[in-house]
Amino acid sequence: MSPFRSIRPALAGAAMLFAPPLGAAPLSEAESTALREEVRSLRARLAAIEARLGGDPAAPPPSASTAPVASPASAASATAMGWRGSPQFSSEDRSFKVKGRIQADVGHVSTPRGLNDRGLGTSTEMRRIRLGGEGRLGSGFGYKLELELSDNSVDLVDTFVTFEKGAWQIAIGNQNQFQSLDELIGDTTGSVMERAAFTDAFGFERRLGVAVQFRRGELLLQTGLFGDDIDALSNTADGPEGGDENDSFSVHGRAVYAPAIGGAQLHFGGSAHLRELNRLSETPIRYRQRPYLHSSNSQPLATAGLRLDRELHYGLELAAVRGRWHMAAEAHWLDAIGPGANARFFGGYGEIGWFLTNDARPYRNGIFGGAKPSAPMGKGGIGALQINLRYDYLDLDDGPVRGGRQNALIAALVWTPIEYLRFNLNHAYLGYDGAALPAAGRRDYSLHVTGARVELDF
Repeated sequence: MSPFRSIRPALAGAAMLFAPPLGAAPLSEAESTALREEVRSLRARLAAIEARLGGDPAAPPPSASTAPVASPASAASATAMGWRGSPQFSSEDRSFKVKGRIQADVGHVSTPRGLNDRGLGTSTEMRRIRLGGEGRLGSGFGYKLELELSDNSVDLVDTFVTFEKGAWQIAIGNQNQFQSLDELIGDTTGSVMERAAFTDAFGFERRLGVAVQFRRGELLLQTGLFGDDIDALSNTADGPEGGDENDSFSVHGRAVYAPAIGGAQLHFGGSAHLRELNRLSETPIRYRQRPYLHSSNSQPLATAGLRLDRELHYGLELAAVRGRWHMAAEAHWLDAIGPGANARFFGGYGEIGWFLTNDARPYRNGIFGGAKPSAPMGKGGIGALQINLRYDYLDLDDGPVRGGRQNALIAALVWTPIEYLRFNLNHAYLGYDGAALPAAGRRDYSLHVTGARVELDF
């Protein structure tokens, strides 16, 4: 029943109150007319309110002279404000959301006897500070713009314009080339502090280009054509002549099949990528990796500089979520091809994770997302608490090219007290064979790494 239906008896009662009592002097004609007009106006206003709320269908239509009429322009301009970690504004098919990210790290890398490297030991770092926004412009168009302060420089990260229609999406700008599952997962929603070793060693990065995506049901297809990264295209990238004429290009493709079977969400994926270096081949390329922590500048794994013409790499992805459990694994190969060397490098990882609380790892659009606690802190719970174990392998040895091999075991405790805020505690054991940094003449040794991160992402 309409909440205003009960007002009608009140109106009748009000009319009786205004009516003259028995024996009283009758109202003048002017007073009677004014009272009737007032009652008629109240009824019209009530009918208009009920019509707007979908109320009493039997109510008489409001008078044309008194019913408020909303113009199309005023209806289209109505804006609603919401909150998803930051203000979000929306109006019909238009929207805007403020985005930001803060990550602060502290960590320690053990120092093997005989290895004098200032990049080891204890370090702290403001890993990244990011600010930007994303939204929809209407008619299927959208955008995302983010600036990031990292390594004491400001860079463009996700910065692109999109167009969506049905199952199709086109994105033009600075973006990721969907090179692996672990690379596509957000750095604030990963299972451990840092991504798999091969994603850094193989030089995965955002580049300027156009990407096309098709998503329907359990199938996701992605492809794109890209040029260089923003830094390579800057005027100061390679001397007085600048970098605007850098002409490398790459072609990428990824396919994902994600069925839900027996209460489990499964993920099967594969990708292939070809990059022609062209003018960038004039500069030797090195493949290298830190001892897990980004705050350390040491590089125990590193090849010599290689003169290359092209890179061909391809990978396989497997993942699953069932209740509190999740697992993921990837294998990725890189063929470095050029007059100086033809080498094939390999990297991969396997992981398993479990929530101690009644939570699950979200999966959507071909990647994992961040947990939203079912019982957040301050609302009867402690938030989401998760433990993850990962084995991470990287091999930069092939023929005459010797960059070393890594076997790593990583354990993580991730606490999400409330949505958008995480605390991440990691410990890693790194075993090296043929490391590029010798320790007292030895190239086979191990490191212990402990790291912690606080991260806010909205």
